[in-house]
Amino acid sequence: MSDKPTRNDSVKDRLARSSEITISVTGRKSGRTISNPIWFVFEGDELYLLPVQGSDTQWYKNVLKNPMIKIKAGGIETELDAIPLTGAQQVSSVVERFRAKYGASDVKYYSKSDVAVLAQM
Repeated sequence: MSDKPTRNDSVKDRLARSSEITISVTGRKSGRTISNPIWFVFEGDELYLLPVQGSDTQWYKNVLKNPMIKIKAGGIETELDAIPLTGAQQVSSVVERFRAKYGASDVKYYSKSDVAVLAQM
């Protein structure tokens, strides 16, 4: 029996039980792998990410150059394509999802809400 989980089963299960994931992106200047713990919202097959400093967030700038990200949740890692969301209505919808999951009092620390990221499973 393999230790490797199927992408659809185990990753989704781990995301459903996690409040934080680690994302790894490729540095746009250095080319090195850079990892950061971040909050997320997972609904259906969609993973929403909200950069804390909006479009000024370094990992977001790296995603614009190379949209392939790795996510790690509960010890399981997978690669996904990240799609930047820049429309005001789209970003507002993601912010509301974050408020519902983490509470408005904690989401207030997100200093700029001009962009979000969508990654589909």
